[in-house]
Amino acid sequence: MSDVLLSVDHFTKRFGGVTAVNDCSFSVESGSITALIGPNGSGKTTLFNMITGYLKADSGSITFNGETITRPRPADLYRKGLSRTFQQARIFPELTVIENLVVAAGYSWKGLFGKRVSLDDEVRAQKMLHEFRLESLAQLPSGELSYGQRKLLEFAAVLMSEPSLVLLDEPTAGVNPVMIDTMERHIRERNAAGVTFLIVEHDMQLVMRLCNPVVVLDQGSPIAFGAPATIQTDPLVLEAYLGS
Repeated sequence: MSDVLLSVDHFTKRFGGVTAVNDCSFSVESGSITALIGPNGSGKTTLFNMITGYLKADSGSITFNGETITRPRPADLYRKGLSRTFQQARIFPELTVIENLVVAAGYSWKGLFGKRVSLDDEVRAQKMLHEFRLESLAQLPSGELSYGQRKLLEFAAVLMSEPSLVLLDEPTAGVNPVMIDTMERHIRERNAAGVTFLIVEHDMQLVMRLCNPVVVLDQGSPIAFGAPATIQTDPLVLEAYLGS
């Protein structure tokens, strides 16, 4: 049986009189590709932001790799092995594609332009470019990439820190079917190499063939957890989606 890598414990977040996340608890097992799904407005991205420290929780904590963290901070979690992507890819558009990867490995801008990048990290960046088929774009300013290429670059960049857990926020939103297949392939390959994933995704066909287990949120709280086949027939899940 797999070990729990991440536990979300009683997270709550309110915005004025609106409760966006309500006493939310669930876990992610090491080695899994876990999906976090739910109707629009169910609190998925808010929860992602709380887990990764971009938004302060009103109450609750996370436990990551055995360590309980009451106030998650993005930089601390990154160093501990938890990284994430965003709905809109966050890259440095004025840097080249390969420079984005080198910065993601932990170099400051000063270190980057001072040419003090280690040979190992440069080699890793080159390998990452090859894996994601971005070699021909290595010296291109990242701002010139297509939307899908930016998503691929951000995914490659978060992997430069060699994380144990990656949170992907709608990795296939707005991309074409070929790019969806490419994303799925990279997720599967990295998972086979030992990386655990927690994914927010609206493409249910992708979720059902890629993810297991699936966590379903509705109005900020988990209403179902289990295998895709079970989730598809759960009355509470059907009601949440059909009633949204």
